[in-house]
Amino acid sequence: MSEIADVVIIGGGVAGCSIAYHLAELGITNVVLCERKQLTCGTTWHAAGLVTQLRATRNMTELAKYTGELFTRLEAETGQATGYRQNGSLRLATHEARLEELKRGASMARNFGLEAYEVSPGEIRERYPLVEVGDLAGGIWMPKDGQVNPADVTMAMAKGARQKGVKIREHCSVARILVEEGCARGVVLTDGSEIYAEKVVIAGGMWSRDLAGDIGVSLPLHAAEHFYVVTEQIPDLPRDLPVMFVGDECSYYKEDAGKILLGCFEPEAKPWGHHGIPEDFCFDSLPEDFDHFEPILEMAVRRVPKLAETGIQLLFNGPESFTPDDRYLLGETPEVSGLFCACGFNSVGILSSGGVGKALAAWIHDGHPPMELADVDVRRMQPFQSNSRYLFDRTKETLGLLFAMHWPYRQFETARGVRRSPLHDRLLSRGAVMTEAAGFERPGFFAGDERSREITYSYGPQSWFEDTRAECLNTRDNVTLFDQSCFAKFELRGRDACRILNHVSAANVDVALGKVVYTQWLNDRGGIEADVTITRTAPDCYLIVTLGASQTRDFSWLRRSIPDDAHAIATDLTAGLPMLGLMGPKSRALLEKVSGADLSDKGFPFGTSREIELGYARVRASRLTYVGELGWELYVGADYVQHVFDVLTDAGEAFGLGHGGYFAINSLRMEKGYRHWGHDIGEEDTPMQAGLSFAVDWDKDDFRGRMALLQARERRPQTRRLIQLRLEVPENPPLLYHEEPILRDGVIVGSVTSGGYGHRIGASLGMGYVEHGDGVSSEFLNTGQFEVEVALRRYPVSVQFKGFYDPANDRIRGQEKKGIT
Repeated sequence: MSEIADVVIIGGGVAGCSIAYHLAELGITNVVLCERKQLTCGTTWHAAGLVTQLRATRNMTELAKYTGELFTRLEAETGQATGYRQNGSLRLATHEARLEELKRGASMARNFGLEAYEVSPGEIRERYPLVEVGDLAGGIWMPKDGQVNPADVTMAMAKGARQKGVKIREHCSVARILVEEGCARGVVLTDGSEIYAEKVVIAGGMWSRDLAGDIGVSLPLHAAEHFYVVTEQIPDLPRDLPVMFVGDECSYYKEDAGKILLGCFEPEAKPWGHHGIPEDFCFDSLPEDFDHFEPILEMAVRRVPKLAETGIQLLFNGPESFTPDDRYLLGETPEVSGLFCACGFNSVGILSSGGVGKALAAWIHDGHPPMELADVDVRRMQPFQSNSRYLFDRTKETLGLLFAMHWPYRQFETARGVRRSPLHDRLLSRGAVMTEAAGFERPGFFAGDERSREITYSYGPQSWFEDTRAECLNTRDNVTLFDQSCFAKFELRGRDACRILNHVSAANVDVALGKVVYTQWLNDRGGIEADVTITRTAPDCYLIVTLGASQTRDFSWLRRSIPDDAHAIATDLTAGLPMLGLMGPKSRALLEKVSGADLSDKGFPFGTSREIELGYARVRASRLTYVGELGWELYVGADYVQHVFDVLTDAGEAFGLGHGGYFAINSLRMEKGYRHWGHDIGEEDTPMQAGLSFAVDWDKDDFRGRMALLQARERRPQTRRLIQLRLEVPENPPLLYHEEPILRDGVIVGSVTSGGYGHRIGASLGMGYVEHGDGVSSEFLNTGQFEVEVALRRYPVSVQFKGFYDPANDRIRGQEKKGIT
């Protein structure tokens, strides 16, 4: 037996029911939701039901805000009670560093339109009379947060979906997903029947990874045991107690029908289900482990002394799924077109559910995401991250990180060392301290002589600050070697390669052999999907370089841009083509010594690329820079790169060659105002807004996003633009990271997208978008008083469109001038 639907949803938890509800809201009602047992029976039924709104970015916060708005109206709309109430939340700090984190979060919250207030220990006690506050540094009060009954709110969304025509089937288990020619075509049920559909959604919680893995799709998640206790009834317990978070004690508290529910996110979690989840698992709990929970309970009794005289009615242990980076998996999978996912919620599934359902339904309906969702887009993941051993080890850490200090640049400690440059050991021997990006070990910094390799975290200058300063100044004064092998490299080859790339790219790539083109790949709305360099290496062949973290995403975008009848093959060269950056005023002299090539401005102009001899090897040298100095990027076969490295380092001693890491690269690119995809530019930002119009060939007849750009260009002046910021604070300026409010004459006009300290100019820097209805012009920048707000305190900033270091690009051309800043 078979039937036909527009969409099949696999999983009847809060996410699956929300997607069904929102599809129906958009008029897509020929939907079948398949639940293997009963609705909510996996994780949803035992979730704590906390509904907070502040997330790490604006769009994630918007999704959480919408969830609260949905819960507010859902009961009246469906007649199904949800138990939702906005009783607010308190976040407590037991030390000054945590208080700074909370205050930075409060500034972000205000920037996002949320209410957030700093509260003293005394004010905390007023709102939560049971809490001990004698050792607290302070806290934050967010009055619009709340709580909900997870099972009830799921049933409300399911009822709303049914009322609009969605079919919801319990005891309907999916055996496998149908795929034909790389596209989803429906599902096969365990009874042998089939449901054909061109859109399939995996919202199967902790079962999602295995279901996807059967068809070669990577959904990296792993279940972990999650603990909470529920007390016996507490007489006269106020029903309006806010939800309370004590991150320094790994705990949260919520009032629950006259009782207190105390939950935890302990530092070392217990992964579960590594060898499979029982087929009959339904409304099940896991064995109690009081020894594991006891340290949390001991701290909780001191924090809320009433617990010492109150019995425990329930010690609960249930599984929840976690991802390698603590962010959920959402969107269309890169491996199979028409196959979507919403899973791996890292204990934020309830508070995310409304926004997730609305966003994914719009994605299915419109064919593209309704907003920038890069933070949770499944395409950010690397295929290896579905490795079961990797997930088991990483999950021990990720659960606890939800409540740990959210330090800038914090590094994972588990499941490390997976992807390594061929130079890994050589770099370690020279003092490299490795950081991780997309599983790739890369130098964060190089510890100088007698300097510690241990990272001490802070919201101010961290322990590597002076090491990075030395790397930046050496890049300015001498020459520095950067191992940039983690950058993703693709090749597109075939007689149609030029035509395909010219359609994908905003710039013209039909250029002479050896020409390097900096360009963006745009979506149909004119937003930036990728920020790349493209080098024509042969008449029918191009080398494409992009961020390592975007490897899966960008390769999928390229592959799906090749028409079925085109003659072109895309190949991922990343693992076999290490990349070195040789940067600084002495880079030319050093490279000439080891290669004998003509590297003069005339012989090797900026933006060109060619093969040269280096030692006994041949390498591709491209005259480019991401750090604002004279330099070359060197692309070397993996079997030659150790030799090339040795030749450069041996000869480099005479030129003051040093080694540099990615913290230095970030500092150097901030000074130049170079954008970073995922922070400063993304799928909602156009080249005009980002100051990248120079990278658009307006005369090309056809490229993706062209019509949207032309329409946007006609709507002058530009009301939203990226600007550069320099804090005018003479001593101990705060460091900017992301989403700090930008104010003009006391009114919020924008947000910081990224920040760092510029060692060459000696200032704390940032960049971010500002908006103004009458246009963001030089006059707008020059006639206002600009500030940024950091941790609820405002600081004056200078603003301009160009970077603060060498705006004339003299140093890139090798024309050094003293005092260039």
